[in-house]
Amino acid sequence: MSSAVSRWYDPWLTALAPLIWGSTYVVTTEFLPPDVPLLSAALRTLPVGLLMLLWLRQLPDRGWWGKIFLLGFLNIGVFQALLFVAAYRLPGGVAATVGAIQPLVVVILSWAVLGARTSWLSWIAAVSGMLGVALLVLGPAAKLDGLGIIAAAGGALAMACGTLLTKRWQPPVNALVLTSWQLSVGGLFLLPLALSVESLPQSINLTQVLGYLWLGLIGTGLTYVFWLRGVMRMSASAVTGFSLLSPLSATVLGLVLLDQQLTWLQSVGMVLVLTGVWLGQYKMTAAVAPVTTEVRR
Repeated sequence: MSSAVSRWYDPWLTALAPLIWGSTYVVTTEFLPPDVPLLSAALRTLPVGLLMLLWLRQLPDRGWWGKIFLLGFLNIGVFQALLFVAAYRLPGGVAATVGAIQPLVVVILSWAVLGARTSWLSWIAAVSGMLGVALLVLGPAAKLDGLGIIAAAGGALAMACGTLLTKRWQPPVNALVLTSWQLSVGGLFLLPLALSVESLPQSINLTQVLGYLWLGLIGTGLTYVFWLRGVMRMSASAVTGFSLLSPLSATVLGLVLLDQQLTWLQSVGMVLVLTGVWLGQYKMTAAVAPVTTEVRR
């Protein structure tokens, strides 16, 4: 693929992941069994991860096992567990708002820990996106559950750290293989944890099965390939800026499926979110360059 095509193709493909992830909250509240966040996280990740692993039949080299376990733990295990805890305990908008700190966390860690050259546009994009999401999904009726807030913030931090480490290490495989490894590792962490602290639902109906199939096959297997492909080809700050599209998507789905209304403040929030995403991509050049293009040695 030529560099000119890659410059627009890579961002658009990466953006599909958070747009689809925006469906997580409505699917969780409307389709999944109640009060089983860890089990839902495990069922979302482990089956599709093992299927991909069996299909690809490729395991990490010996020197990569430790790194893959850490990436799977952060990007899948911790993130998905805390995501579902937040989704079950908070309104989708509140959970999405707290999760919108991820781009700002990546910008701060890139600058403070990795010594990355961080432009002022990256800071403006992250803050603009956070403000936009707050206007988009927070309102006077928003309920604040302490544990849910902590879970949403912890999930955003885990995903931000996992994204930065993926970019720094540049695993020597394609995004499909890397996704199979991380989903399998994260799912194997989640399943025994879920079985040890949660009670299994007495029954699962067809609607709930369809919800898990959507979240597993499309909302996890496909989207993580898109997301990790973007992480490996684009700057970390540019990729995480797209995560702001998730609450935007969740709001649109609420309007369409749940007959919710859009206020003028939410309209302003949409504009700010899209502005943050656009600024995050401004002058971004997509390349399969290693992390040394971002980090001073």
